[in-house]
Amino acid sequence: MMMYVRYPLSLRNVEDLLQERGIDIYHETVRYWWNKFGPLFVKEIREKRLHPVPHHSNRKWYFDEVFVKINGETYYLWSAVDHEGEILEAFVSKRRDRKAALDFLKKIMKRYGKSKTIVTDKLPSYRAALKMIGNANLQKLGRWVNNRAENSHLPFRR
Repeated sequence: MMMYVRYPLSLRNVEDLLQERGIDIYHETVRYWWNKFGPLFVKEIREKRLHPVPHHSNRKWYFDEVFVKINGETYYLWSAVDHEGEILEAFVSKRRDRKAALDFLKKIMKRYGKSKTIVTDKLPSYRAALKMIGNANLQKLGRWVNNRAENSHLPFRR
């Protein structure tokens, strides 16, 4: 069932999938079901993301920052992505220092809780911010560790 949630399907596609499995329904019935049960599914998915199971494997985050120009001025786009490539949070700041990294970390941890592993590059701002929060032991760092070829599916790659 997870495969169907992950990929967009039309009502007629769902009708065809169910017919392949021996269930004869009309696509309007699928629309009725979605209108009735869809909000319940969305609520459950959101709750699982905000309060994930402790042993769930999405507890590895990749942090990176890129330079962007907005109206001719340089800003920094900080991003956090989980191991599946889903963007957890993005944050724009004028500076690339400890305070900006700390604001970003607080924002993401408020929303998703504490991560088991945080993969970053060697930017000292991450280390300083993680020390202030008390999570310096979670950091895995190295030059371009967060941009390795195996992570090429992740957005915000250099």
